[in-house]
Amino acid sequence: MEVIARIRNDFPTKFGLPRQASLAPSLRATIVFEPAYRVAEALRGLEGFSHIWLIWEFSEWRKAPSGASVGRCEGLCDSSPERQGLGQSPSKHWSPTVRPPRLGGNVRMGVFATRSPFRPNPIGLSCVRLEAIVEDGPNGRVLLVSGADLMDGTPIYDIKPYLPGVDAHPEATDGFVGTRPQELLDVEIAPELAASLTDNQLATLREILAQDPRPAYHDDPGRTYGLSYAGHDIHFTVVENSINAY
Repeated sequence: MEVIARIRNDFPTKFGLPRQASLAPSLRATIVFEPAYRVAEALRGLEGFSHIWLIWEFSEWRKAPSGASVGRCEGLCDSSPERQGLGQSPSKHWSPTVRPPRLGGNVRMGVFATRSPFRPNPIGLSCVRLEAIVEDGPNGRVLLVSGADLMDGTPIYDIKPYLPGVDAHPEATDGFVGTRPQELLDVEIAPELAASLTDNQLATLREILAQDPRPAYHDDPGRTYGLSYAGHDIHFTVVENSINAY
């Protein structure tokens, strides 16, 4: 498959990104097409849709060296040889079971019952809001989207319109995910940091922090964490139900 586009946003690394699309609706991004796909006709009619599907690659996972899967999993996957398909793994980075963060990182589920990036093929699927299609000089027409859970530079393989009549299923069940509802944290941001961000960036940062970006198995009130966002090295601590960023 060929990369048709890449996303551009304020997250140079994966830490801090929302764990699912649409969890941070204020997060803005731009989809820039590769030169061979900067064809205006390919976007004809797309402006009539409010949401689109992005089919993309967990590109950082591809960069993991052979034998590095345990570290890359941050303790959330089972990568022992006997779990790799009896020694016949189609991918050196996949595992049949993972430990979903939603379950605290200590319960194993089958990889196909999760959205873990550690899969036989590192393919992601995200539904995002299409805000606008605009001209961007030498980049041609670009897509402005919100709510994307992709880090800056992520390769995109395809874009399809979201069809509410067939893609939405209000009666759907959500398996083990529904057993652990997301609890939002109270967010405090230092005035100096808040003043250095645009209104949209500040709103996005609040949405990200409220969902507690720490690994699910971390619960250390004395620990300071850091994430890169909008050109800033942001540090934060979590105490009980509050998160403080500076």
